[in-house]
Amino acid sequence: DVQLQASGGGWVQAGGSLRLSCAASGFIFDEYTIGWFRQAPGKEREALCFNSAVGTEYYADSVKGRFTISSDNAKNTVFLQMDKLKPEDTAVYYCAARPVWIVSGVGRPDAYEYWGQGTLVTVSS
Repeated sequence: DVQLQASGGGWVQAGGSLRLSCAASGFIFDEYTIGWFRQAPGKEREALCFNSAVGTEYYADSVKGRFTISSDNAKNTVFLQMDKLKPEDTAVYYCAARPVWIVSGVGRPDAYEYWGQGTLVTVSS
């Protein structure tokens, strides 16, 4: 079975850092795009960034320069390093996966087949 396990969320003061992890299993890691999304209370799910064997892409202007996506292919894990956190970054963060050969709709949550359970990030001012 395909599984995505997101972890690493927590509480942090503004300006601080957190690193989220998304451990993947049940599929060939190099054949999938793994993306990070977030959803704040009362808001739609927002696409942040993506990692695959063909490269990385940052989708949200609000996180460019502050968030970094990376992967450890040996451990089938994708990371989201979040620096200079702001209160508006408070949200539940999700990782999601879809086959790498699907190229359209990279930022659309409905274009992803597999989802992790989410991890809550709270940034206090």
